[in-house]
Amino acid sequence: MKQKTYMANAATVERKCYVIDAKDQVLGRLAAKAATILRGKHKPTFTPHCDTGDQVIVINAEKIRVTGNKLNDKEYQRYSGYPSGQKSVKLKVMLEKAPEQVIRLAVNRMIPSGPLGNKMRTKLKVYAGDSHPHQAQKPIPLEI
Repeated sequence: MKQKTYMANAATVERKCYVIDAKDQVLGRLAAKAATILRGKHKPTFTPHCDTGDQVIVINAEKIRVTGNKLNDKEYQRYSGYPSGQKSVKLKVMLEKAPEQVIRLAVNRMIPSGPLGNKMRTKLKVYAGDSHPHQAQKPIPLEI
């Protein structure tokens, strides 16, 4: 008798909640781990066409670390679509103004685009301080 391949669906997915402390963590490594958990690739029941991922809460976003000279060299660019509507912001300035946005952008760019990726992105919560309002979900601390 042939063994059938397991395919998860939305009804059978069991979700957990993880909290990651970003203090003194390297930005790219933290983002890669968070993206893996959001996609559900850490589970043996991973199915590419189904959202099998868990919720991720990142705290202490302002204490994130970057390697090399990225603090001064890395730029985030956006374009309004109008002539001379391109704006760029250095990583150093962005960390001062919106540290949550730095982590959110790094993780979101590691998740596939499209409707399924949009659903995965909603399960990422990022906070600058060391407190978060998600105690009711009983988050599991995750070491990186």
